[in-house]
Amino acid sequence: MTQPSPVSDGNMQALIASRRSIAKLKRDIARLRRGTYAGVFTLACALTLLVSLVVITVHTWGERDMRLANWLGLPVVAVLAIAGGLIVDNYRYVTVTDEASTEANAEKRLYISDLRFDLEVAEEQRLSIAVSTARPVHERRYAYRDAIPAEVERLRTEGLRYRRWHNGFQWLLILCSAAITAVAALYDPPQPGKGLLIGLGATMSVITSAMGYYKFRERSFNLQQTADSIAQHLSALDLSIAPYGDVDEAQNLMRFAETVELLRDEQRKREQQLDQPHQAQQGTV
Repeated sequence: MTQPSPVSDGNMQALIASRRSIAKLKRDIARLRRGTYAGVFTLACALTLLVSLVVITVHTWGERDMRLANWLGLPVVAVLAIAGGLIVDNYRYVTVTDEASTEANAEKRLYISDLRFDLEVAEEQRLSIAVSTARPVHERRYAYRDAIPAEVERLRTEGLRYRRWHNGFQWLLILCSAAITAVAALYDPPQPGKGLLIGLGATMSVITSAMGYYKFRERSFNLQQTADSIAQHLSALDLSIAPYGDVDEAQNLMRFAETVELLRDEQRKREQQLDQPHQAQQGTV
């Protein structure tokens, strides 16, 4: 098998620079999108408030004096409209230095369509550079093995977050159940506390629905199980015990990479299954 040529420092620096350029373009595109959405939302709020004032004024004409509401509402509409227009105008483009221009401090405006085109070009350049910086297989497997502890830590952190969400919701359910019992016993007949009982019951329904939809406990269990399995295989590889007791270290690394990828693929499939509706999960079992 023909091994790839060693990676030069120049090619590696070019690849790093290309990835930084792609990350910057993605950040700029996301920033323009967020700014545009914020401006449009502000303008929509101004329009909604204006229409509401007009409709309420028309419907209550001759019955209720709306001058105070209009005097207070119209300046708010004006402020929202001006702010929305400024936000939209400010996030229509980004200003960058024009390197092709001979003038000092020459700048040009890049709109979101220009940024998307530059991103496509940068992705093509990255792929061409990546071909020339291909590393030997055993080096890639060593790098993969060194990256696994960070992946295990990520899985455990994510699992811990889901477990905290599950425990928090469980405590809310317990407190709401106890509060419903206490309120029902305190207010007999329950007319003064009827609203509180309705609110607690609605809160329990929302919490139960959220827990059933997001399945925090199942996600936490799956993530922790995958992290423990990967950590077990990593320890076996470091100690050169079964199933990584082969004398050839390259074979052990290859077997380790295959096993870890299988575990990660199973984890992704379990996540996809949890995202499906209950009926679809029964059909896939």
